[in-house]
Amino acid sequence: MKDYDQDNTLLKMFQEHSGQFLSGEEISRKLSISRTAVWKQINKLRQLGYDFEAVPRLGYRMLDEPDKLSVAQLKAGMTSQTFGKKLMLLDKTTSTQEDARQLAEEGAAEGTLVISEEQTGGRGRMGRKFHSPRGKGIWMSLVLRPKQPLHLTQQLTLLTGVAVCRAITKCAGVQTDIKWPNDILFQGKKVCGILLESATEDERVRYCIAGIGISANLKESDFPEELRGVATSIRMACGATVNRTALIQSIMAEMEVLYELYNEQGFEPIASLWEALSGTVGREVQVQTARDRFSGIATGLNRDGALLVRNQDDELIPVYSGEILFNTR
Repeated sequence: MKDYDQDNTLLKMFQEHSGQFLSGEEISRKLSISRTAVWKQINKLRQLGYDFEAVPRLGYRMLDEPDKLSVAQLKAGMTSQTFGKKLMLLDKTTSTQEDARQLAEEGAAEGTLVISEEQTGGRGRMGRKFHSPRGKGIWMSLVLRPKQPLHLTQQLTLLTGVAVCRAITKCAGVQTDIKWPNDILFQGKKVCGILLESATEDERVRYCIAGIGISANLKESDFPEELRGVATSIRMACGATVNRTALIQSIMAEMEVLYELYNEQGFEPIASLWEALSGTVGREVQVQTARDRFSGIATGLNRDGALLVRNQDDELIPVYSGEILFNTR
């Protein structure tokens, strides 16, 4: 029997015995494969997003099936007028940032959205790898064509953070906060990263790609060991599976509303919303820039979107880029 047929037959067996244990011996007999091969098939399904419990002398029980996204369902519930109306849904890709960038280069309209069930080379700020397993998160990139000058594009990172925070609260009832400039945290652990990249020509912004990576339905075991102390998911935060389709739709709606507000009234109302959701403002922080390292109290944002930090000499320093670490006592 071919692997594909074995996968389908095994899935059907578990679906027909929902909530029940199937012994390795029984599976082995029905599929005419060895017990070792059974274990390999179970692991293949796990990699596809299926969740199994394995208990000695009882066998395997399927706990959860992957929540698959569909273009039809995503479009059917989109309340935004432009953002997300044109979308590309991929099963697997290296990076949605690269896919969206290519579409933008080919002339894709503002609001075009690229989503993938899995990324093999997702990345965050400073080239860091972003963990993006199949069927458990939201890995997507949005094409923007702002009219603002290049030095103000950081404001769009902050706008995106506000949109994601608001959408998570609406869809999952979870209160998250924003760590400047681009991380969404729940109780100090990261649930979402945002990466904004721009393409320019003669000091003019041709387009921006807003990458959003949300650990929606990951369990602790889905994270690599080195991330378990610093990362969490919406599912772990609220104790229930979040509807990824609804969350994507909500983010697009929030993004569109805030983007229109930004274009009409500038950055000030966005800055106020960001500061209200910030987990950085009012805290003692360490700032690491390319040139310097210093400590101080984060007081808010300036008109460009830089983080204002009052240092030990009572000077108010604008931080445009760098790493922020929270001081703990």
